[in-house]
Amino acid sequence: MRTLYSRIVITTIAIMVISSVIAFVISNMYYHFSLKPFNDEKVTTMATDIGNFYTTHPGMDLHEYLDHVGQLGYQFYLINDAGKEWMYGGIFRERDLSSDIVREVLDGTIYHGIASVPPKLFITGFFDNVLSNSIGIPLQVEGTNHALFMRPDITVQFGEMRIFFTIIMAISILLSILLVGIITRYIVKPIVKLTEATQSVARGRYQVDLDITRRDEIGQLADHFSQMTKGLEQLEQMRQEFVSNVSHEIQSPLASIQGFSQTLQSQQLSEEQQQHYLSIIEAESRRMSGLSKQLLMLASLDKEENILEKTTFDVADQIKQVLLHTEWSWRSKDLTIDMSLPSTYIYGDQHLLHQVWTNLITNSIKYTEAEGVISLRITTTDMQQCCIEVSDTGIGISQAHLPLIFNRFYRVDPARDRSEGSSGLGLSITEKIVKLHGGRIEVRSQTGQGTTFRVFLPIL
Repeated sequence: MRTLYSRIVITTIAIMVISSVIAFVISNMYYHFSLKPFNDEKVTTMATDIGNFYTTHPGMDLHEYLDHVGQLGYQFYLINDAGKEWMYGGIFRERDLSSDIVREVLDGTIYHGIASVPPKLFITGFFDNVLSNSIGIPLQVEGTNHALFMRPDITVQFGEMRIFFTIIMAISILLSILLVGIITRYIVKPIVKLTEATQSVARGRYQVDLDITRRDEIGQLADHFSQMTKGLEQLEQMRQEFVSNVSHEIQSPLASIQGFSQTLQSQQLSEEQQQHYLSIIEAESRRMSGLSKQLLMLASLDKEENILEKTTFDVADQIKQVLLHTEWSWRSKDLTIDMSLPSTYIYGDQHLLHQVWTNLITNSIKYTEAEGVISLRITTTDMQQCCIEVSDTGIGISQAHLPLIFNRFYRVDPARDRSEGSSGLGLSITEKIVKLHGGRIEVRSQTGQGTTFRVFLPIL
């Protein structure tokens, strides 16, 4: 299996090779279609000047002259009308001139071989060291027609430069490959760490220290991954705590039901005792039933998928219905109900919001001493929201417990709440329903002075 590191290195080297080939082909095309005519004209001018210089100096030895000029970096091929040949300077790789071309030059025609050399894919015409890639001029030598063919000797003129550029290219390629390897290792290293971290998380170990301080996309990925692992760790802790709490909540009534059932079966009890034990079994069964309903509701709320069935309704009427349903509870404690509930229509799920008001009002009744006061108010804010306030003069909640009251299974006084049938899920359900409606819930409380819940919901 190829690693990401090898893929990046191979891909980069392949890009370098392909780019070099494409660049060479484009440069070759540029020479053939743009530079070749200019090069032909330049060499033609040089050949003509060499011929004219010899013509204006008739006493000069042509062979010695061409030999000296050839040593300056030019190649010459000289042939007379009798077919005798001479070569000066560098050696042509091929002597591929046809006899017809030679005859035309002997007859006085200038041969433009550089301009007419056919294009080739990977060989730039400027470096093609063949006789046909030259300039031919007619030349009179002691009254005899000669043809002089000339081209620059690239080996002499650019020999050191070719070595120089070859060394530069070789060093550049080697350094590029080396640097690609090093830089790729630097790029891939955080990804390797992330891979190891994901494997660690998959094994259930969430304490992952990535130690990645980069500010690019990989750094952001590492930061988000760290946040995700922290969230997963918290979620796992919450899951374990949730399972533990559920097990505890179920185990307690089950133990009571089992114990009293065995007592009823194994002992001779009076009818009064039997009724007492049966009432306890019934209460514990009702408690388990309520717990299961609340757990099912939490599971449905956690999915958050098509859970809301919204309609437009008067929330004031709904709160009054809740008060009517709980009338026996607050009348039995001789509580005063202070209401300011103007008609206010909102768009929400009536069933779920009914549960919210039931939870809040039931809690206020439960934790308010006899002859206390419960206040219910509805106001409208300037932000197209309504505020439903449920306030009481009950025992209150200490500041230490206040931030935790919406946690699942949390109880300010676990012993007392359990005896009263509380599961510690009511406020969690309340907060979840309010958030699903796009609202928020706030709480203020002081020990011995009461508690105030404020629910803010959008009107539309």
